[in-house]
Amino acid sequence: MKTVNGILLIYHHVMAPNATTIMEHVNAFEQHSHFKVWKINTEMGFPRFLNQLEFSVIVLHYSLFGWLPFSLHKSFFEYVRLSIDSYKIAFFQDEYRFWPERADLLYTLHIDSVYTLVENRNFDATYGRHTTVRKLTYNLPAYVSTEAVNRHKKVFKPDNERTVDVGYRGRQPAYYLGRGAQEKHLIAVEFKKRAKHLGLRLDIETEESKRIYDEDWIRFLANCKSVLGVEAGTSIFDIDNLIRPQYAALCKGNPELTFPDCSFEEVHNAILAPHEDQIYYRTISARHFEAASLYLCQILFEGKYSEILKPMVHYIPLKKDFSNFDVIINLSKNENIRRELTENAYRDLIASERYTYKRLLQGFDKELLTAGYYPEIRYDNAQKVNKLFEKDRLRRFVFMGFCKMKKKQFPGRNWIKPILKPLFDSIISK
Repeated sequence: MKTVNGILLIYHHVMAPNATTIMEHVNAFEQHSHFKVWKINTEMGFPRFLNQLEFSVIVLHYSLFGWLPFSLHKSFFEYVRLSIDSYKIAFFQDEYRFWPERADLLYTLHIDSVYTLVENRNFDATYGRHTTVRKLTYNLPAYVSTEAVNRHKKVFKPDNERTVDVGYRGRQPAYYLGRGAQEKHLIAVEFKKRAKHLGLRLDIETEESKRIYDEDWIRFLANCKSVLGVEAGTSIFDIDNLIRPQYAALCKGNPELTFPDCSFEEVHNAILAPHEDQIYYRTISARHFEAASLYLCQILFEGKYSEILKPMVHYIPLKKDFSNFDVIINLSKNENIRRELTENAYRDLIASERYTYKRLLQGFDKELLTAGYYPEIRYDNAQKVNKLFEKDRLRRFVFMGFCKMKKKQFPGRNWIKPILKPLFDSIISK
């Protein structure tokens, strides 16, 4: 097995509309780390040549761990497990669930370091209690991307040209995530109801079919004067894997069902109340950075926001019982106040460069240097590895396309399948 002095970044990204923040996070390693980075998307299958190589560093991206089963398929899992000399780092998000599976993965793969959304004060109650990971680093779920800021500049509109007074897109989370997660739905429903007859131009939706992605999302934001928002994360952290199974029983085996045969308050009183905020798991999100970059006034439920956003400095604070609703409406209508808040947010979150991916990767590189790894790599060795990746790219694209086609029904499917299968097999065998 050939040793490669560089980083293998393994991630998962479906070829369908998805949050742009995932690939911004993935691409940041290649853009800002001083180490050579090679990326592999598990959606495109396992490249056979990989078993010939052992990378000095392996990074498992958070996109692998959103749902069970994790998107680190058997071949990838075994490859990482058998890379015994690699320094292994996992980036995690959505850590409020699947703890038995996470802990088992960290132990079996001998993960050395985890970048987590769990705050330092809760390390002992989470990773310290359930894992043997030696290094934990608190980080944010997303950072400021230079590319994103440049895209925002292209669609930017002055305040007086924006046609929507208040915009928002959200969804109704499953009840087992707790009261905190329900805020993403509550703020939209209640604000829309109270503002209905105030003459404001609203574009507030919580239906899944109304979600917006990619460039359409940025154009939507750029056309709003203000946007609603809440802290990311949940108020239920299911560290012992008790709550989700109980909730699944209520939902007749489907824990992702949003509306069981009872209200959220009934579910909360029955199984959730004792577990609320036992482990704090709320944070600022990519949406807040996007809003700041677009000079978009933020009307947010009161919260900590990772100690980054300050009320009436960066946003208009809305009480969660809406008791100050009339006040925040008047504030949001004031163009001078909107201008002050948006300029403050742009200055502190964007122009300051405190929360950029570049800053994140500086800390990441420092960790590798401290662990005894160095970014130098011979040019000819890098070229050889590059050629292996390029040669395998076509095979993996065909693999992914064939797998998608097998799941779809279309006219002539039974006729064309026998013709394409030999071609597929010949490419896969190379």
